[in-house]
Amino acid sequence: MRFEFATAQRILFGEGVLQEVGALASSFGSRALMVTGSHPERARLLLDLLEAASIKTIVFSIAGEPTVADAVAGVEAAHNASAELVIGFGGGSAIDAAKAIAALTANPGDVFDYLEVIGKAQPLDNPSLPVIAIPTTAGTGSEVTRNAVLASPQHGVKVSVRSPSMLPRVAMVDPELTYSAPPAVTASTGMDALTQLIEPFVSSRANPLTDAICREGLRHAARSLAVAVHHGDNKSARRDMAFASLCGGLALANAGLGVVHGFAGPFGGMYHAPHGAVCAALLPEACAVNLRALRRRAPESPALARFAELPMLLTGNPDATPEEMIAWLRSLVVEFGIPSLGRYGFQRDDASAIVAKARVASSMKANPIVLTDDELTEILLTAT
Repeated sequence: MRFEFATAQRILFGEGVLQEVGALASSFGSRALMVTGSHPERARLLLDLLEAASIKTIVFSIAGEPTVADAVAGVEAAHNASAELVIGFGGGSAIDAAKAIAALTANPGDVFDYLEVIGKAQPLDNPSLPVIAIPTTAGTGSEVTRNAVLASPQHGVKVSVRSPSMLPRVAMVDPELTYSAPPAVTASTGMDALTQLIEPFVSSRANPLTDAICREGLRHAARSLAVAVHHGDNKSARRDMAFASLCGGLALANAGLGVVHGFAGPFGGMYHAPHGAVCAALLPEACAVNLRALRRRAPESPALARFAELPMLLTGNPDATPEEMIAWLRSLVVEFGIPSLGRYGFQRDDASAIVAKARVASSMKANPIVLTDDELTEILLTAT
């Protein structure tokens, strides 16, 4: 047994932990760049807490999922502010942007020197600026991962910049910050969290520590995802989903992902589709195809035992079959009104291009079995 486990230097979880941000930020410096989403006014309480701690804060907002150009502009803002730390406040997009900006600010050169797939993927020689990650949605787990996903519209793809030094110094997971998330956002981010627990659990790089984290996260997500979507004022459900999201981030950072995320990057880059909703549409079909391929070509794979365990973890029925689990996942997609891939403009003739891009995606490397082009195409078309 040999594995590595790395995560944020500190994780604070619980209602009200945001109140501690001033003292934590002060330990890294007195000048901060705060990266937020398109509604920076939602960070008013955070700004007040930082001001009370005598931290000068410059706000940098991004309009949606971060692009390479956003990261470059953020680096310029960080330099202009002489920032000593970067705070990411928002969904996974804001936190990914914060991590990318912090890393690129500390490392000279062109951004494409460090990007995977479309760049040189050079290592980051200098440690990233300290990052405090504060999620306001329950889905991506980006507060405890070592990469940042950036879209490159000219290449039609989303790719990562990655380094162990990009792990945030502090992850502050305050479930109260998710209370205002609307049902559609709760559904898509929650399905992303679910995907990021299932994929590491059946991953070819799974290990006993990530297994334990996935099992606990799956139990929390299974009992509370639908409740949080339909009853957003249920504090217990919000807490469960914030915890499930954190578990997903811990697991994927150390055991990898799979075909769902292998597709999500290229698909999102080509169609500007929201990441969580794409993952939700793909998840049941990816499970079905992976399961069939494992049974046919790798009947001794340990992933089959995990697929056999998943139904009980998700449905609570010890006699449930993997097929019943897949049906349960499909029912969630319908219940939450998750759009099919065709709603974003995807057509059958586009499948070969997406399959080719997915094959070189880093997320694909941990899928429990290497899928054929026909199997990959089937996942796309069935989710359309």
